Amino acid sequence: MNSNKNNLTAALIVAAGRGHRFGGPLPKQYTDLGGKMVLNHTVSALLAHPDIDMVRCVIHPDDQSLYENAVSGLSILSPVSGGATRQDSVRLGLESLEDQNIDKILIHDGARPFVSLSVIDGVLDALNDHAGAVAALAVADTLKRGKDAKITQTVSRDGLWRAQTPQGFHLKDILAAHHKFAGEELTDDTQLFERLGLEVILTQGSHDNFKITTGEDLMRAENLLAHHTETRTGMGFDAHRFDKGDFVTLCGLEIPHDFGLKGHSDADVALHALTDALLGAIGAGDIGQHFPPSDAKWKGAKSDQFVQHATSLMRERGGEIINVDLTIICEAPKIGPHRESMVKSVANILGVDQHRVSVKATTTEGMGFTGRKEGIAAQAIATVRLKTLKA
Repeated sequence: MNSNKNNLTAALIVAAGRGHRFGGPLPKQYTDLGGKMVLNHTVSALLAHPDIDMVRCVIHPDDQSLYENAVSGLSILSPVSGGATRQDSVRLGLESLEDQNIDKILIHDGARPFVSLSVIDGVLDALNDHAGAVAALAVADTLKRGKDAKITQTVSRDGLWRAQTPQGFHLKDILAAHHKFAGEELTDDTQLFERLGLEVILTQGSHDNFKITTGEDLMRAENLLAHHTETRTGMGFDAHRFDKGDFVTLCGLEIPHDFGLKGHSDADVALHALTDALLGAIGAGDIGQHFPPSDAKWKGAKSDQFVQHATSLMRERGGEIINVDLTIICEAPKIGPHRESMVKSVANILGVDQHRVSVKATTTEGMGFTGRKEGIAAQAIATVRLKTLKA
């Protein structure tokens, strides 16, 4: 997240509610959805937008451990404790961002995990010319007013919209509105601008951008998630020649050997190949783009940070690792005695269970530079499940 430029754009996720209408043992934002908490999906969706510079959540102070589990591995600002009402929580979140050079601010519900890039685009674009904007859907159903289960009136649906989030504002304006009307019970943030007579633009929402409120909503979310994910595979290859030394670094471990490996960093061919495989799976370039060898800061660097960077990018896009498969190609040193330790090391670096990691070794039967014992090569394949960002 870039906090050095002016006129930043931030997203504030309101996740301090207790979810009494949901009926489950946990607040709705911390309920499992496809192996991750709902809040993880929501945060990932906002982090994936290229114009959002930072994301912060407002949480209930009793939910700190749940929150940490939900956002583990995501690059997000530290949370802020909410207040007694939603309006208090939003105000506290906005106040926490006053010193961050922010212009545009998006306020979004923690239990709306399927907000798309196009919905976010619509709100942000509207803020270029207007004080406020809200994603919304035109009411399509015939509306009836009733009493005692009897229809008393048919209400015209002309001009009626269902408000969603995100709702977008300029930080200075919305914070001033929250201070002016602090303590009043309002259901959303656009009402503050309505009270002030400020214009709020309606932008196109999405039927998928619904708020999980009931158990039925969660079932709908599970079905939708199945259509919002795809399995992708990336491949990586690397090679380094031998140099002076008494060990080689492979899979983050120092393996005793008659030679070292020559490279700008620690020359860990296995982790370099794995980094490229992960970057390839999410279409994020290669290791040289992210960690150029011309940059002196990476001289002698440990390669586990390269893998962790690629993993972080993947998780910010709503991805998770299904498995990784590494093959180390060399005549020596022998990999077999170290294979289990390598599996454990790679799993720890990735933050996954060991059963999702495979490390193998092979030779080239004396052929080529590895066969002549001039160096070591490695190839890696990474398979990830990635959230698709549909309009």
